[in-house]
Amino acid sequence: MRTRIHGVRVFDGERSAGVRDVILEDDLVVAVCAPEARDASGPADAEVDGRGRTLLPGLIDAHTHVFDGSLAEALRHGVTTEIDMFCLPRPLARHRRLAAGRDDVADLRSAGTLATAPGGHPTQLLAALTGTLLDPRDVTEIDFVTAAAQAADFVKARLAEGSDFLKLVIDDGTVHGDDLPVMSPAVAAALTSAARAAGLRVVAHAVTAADVVTALDAGVDGLAHVWADLGPDDAASGRLARRVRDQGVFVVSTLAYFEAVDAQAAGGAACVPPGRYPAAVGALRALREAGVPLLAGTDATPFAPAHGAGLHRELALLTRDGGLRPQEALTAATVLPARHFGLADRGRIAPGLRADLLLVEGDPTHGVRALGAIAAVWRRGIRQAR
Repeated sequence: MRTRIHGVRVFDGERSAGVRDVILEDDLVVAVCAPEARDASGPADAEVDGRGRTLLPGLIDAHTHVFDGSLAEALRHGVTTEIDMFCLPRPLARHRRLAAGRDDVADLRSAGTLATAPGGHPTQLLAALTGTLLDPRDVTEIDFVTAAAQAADFVKARLAEGSDFLKLVIDDGTVHGDDLPVMSPAVAAALTSAARAAGLRVVAHAVTAADVVTALDAGVDGLAHVWADLGPDDAASGRLARRVRDQGVFVVSTLAYFEAVDAQAAGGAACVPPGRYPAAVGALRALREAGVPLLAGTDATPFAPAHGAGLHRELALLTRDGGLRPQEALTAATVLPARHFGLADRGRIAPGLRADLLLVEGDPTHGVRALGAIAAVWRRGIRQAR
């Protein structure tokens, strides 16, 4: 199957590339050429009018939690890949089969079972979800890590499970009004070392400045959130952001998650302290000023933020409050997650890469709200019914 998208404005993941014809053949982009060269590019089985529209790489949400229906909902909003930060083994196997065998759902990469202290986050959530969103048959005992000596065996078990990277949880619960057991610095360092030896990237859940320091001391590759416990103008955020930059660590934004947390607090959820969103914005601005790679992610669940739509909200918050220009935000949702999670076949529009594509009306490089006006989505070269 050969498809020509004619006369379309192209954002290739890094920059605006002007008006082009983009040729797809089966599951790949095979040419990006000037419209006047269309006769030289050969006949097409399908023609798509791109005039007045923008073509960009399929979006990548760099922090989600996948449940039944999540991958289909994501793809409807132009999110062609989700990076899942924790999924239990049985449902993960089901989601992997779905993503591998069908093109009407988003693709998936996952940490599988995360590493946390016994009784640590997010074990307090599993009991609440069991019997509603989680089938009791799917809820298995989590492999806890209590000592540095267990790190190598834990990583070996994740490799057997098919984990694409390792996620550590370093969280004492204070941001959410809890008092939870937290992973020790020695265990975090041992897990990071064992994962590196096995060829796995390491991402840490840490939402306070102190926990971020523990993660940085351990030598992680990325942070799954910005921190949200310092004042928006606290100079300590700038110092911490510069350390993140100097260690070459990337950060997933998740402003939409902290917005949802504050909405819970405003709605009277007694266990949720208010004011996390302004702190998260302050941390993100400090990270951007320091030059840290920022990846757009939502912490999407079946609640809020939502899969797919949540990433559109994330990009709106990054530009409205986080200070990112529209092109920066689009890069944060395309090429940067692909680069930092080792997805070399996607995240850009270029010959030889996957035809995971999003076509929208208007020009999102001038305003990310245009992402909501979806004209077409392709996953592995298959145009989705709308």
